[in-house]
Amino acid sequence: MPQLRDKKLLQKISVVLKSLRSEAGISQEEFYNDTNIHIGRIETAKANLSVSTLSAICKYFKIPLSEFHKRVEDL
Repeated sequence: MPQLRDKKLLQKISVVLKSLRSEAGISQEEFYNDTNIHIGRIETAKANLSVSTLSAICKYFKIPLSEFHKRVEDL
């Protein structure tokens, strides 16, 4: 079965991730060095991230998944 891809949702996720990273004052390179996650592909909505990756990102930024989802829904 092919992987589903919701472009509008991925765009919203990218906006929230850029915002979180900006608020934390962290570059993409710093984020990668800390997490081993290539956030650039996610921030450009080119990657269809997994739930596990999203969970790791939320843990890094110290926000619950529910808060992340709320930010996405509020866009």
